[in-house]
Amino acid sequence: MDNSHGRSSITEGHFPYQVQADFSLLGDDLVVLIYGGEKPHVGAVAVGISRPSLENPEAVSATTSVFTLTGHKEDELARKIAHALAADLQRNIIVTVGIHVDKITPQGIAVIKKNCNKILKKLLAEIPGKTLT
Repeated sequence: MDNSHGRSSITEGHFPYQVQADFSLLGDDLVVLIYGGEKPHVGAVAVGISRPSLENPEAVSATTSVFTLTGHKEDELARKIAHALAADLQRNIIVTVGIHVDKITPQGIAVIKKNCNKILKKLLAEIPGKTLT
């Protein structure tokens, strides 16, 4: 991961199930582009905003909103990743996800999800968190 210019990349898996995440810190905020498959695109956009937990004010949670482009199914991935990043890193997060594999099987979908989970873990390990204000 090259972080010399504030932008970095992570890749997981092999074509056609390869997933890449490009990410950049913009001040205290984080933008993550997750894409892959045969036709990378923007399928869903999620915004995660860290906040004190409603159940336990000493814990941190997040509020997450998603916009899904018509006909796309990346909303669950975008929501999960934005929510986890916002709650853990205590930053405002924008995540776009667009992964397309023609005639994908349920097993292929499982591989894509596994690769996205690996990327999420690497993002959480790579990006410093901040104190919620």
